[in-house]
Amino acid sequence: MRLDKYLKVSRIIKRRTVAKEVADKGRIKVNGILAKSSTDLKVNDQVEIRFGNKLLLVKVLEMKDSTKKEDAAGMYEIISETRVEENV
Repeated sequence: MRLDKYLKVSRIIKRRTVAKEVADKGRIKVNGILAKSSTDLKVNDQVEIRFGNKLLLVKVLEMKDSTKKEDAAGMYEIISETRVEENV
């Protein structure tokens, strides 16, 4: 499944267009490698996303083409969530 679609379906990012923009700005890594929005995700991949000064690392647990809001969190496991200091 494409990275941008997975982020939207899992509700890590609310809109696919936003997920695409974040990926295209170089703020997402998959298994430690810079990822594009079209990167193909697989189960057990680790996705690192930088939201401003927050760094989120999640492990992909399952793939679904669509899901209910209450089931979306079961698609991934949060490995870490840390604050990153901005260089001023």
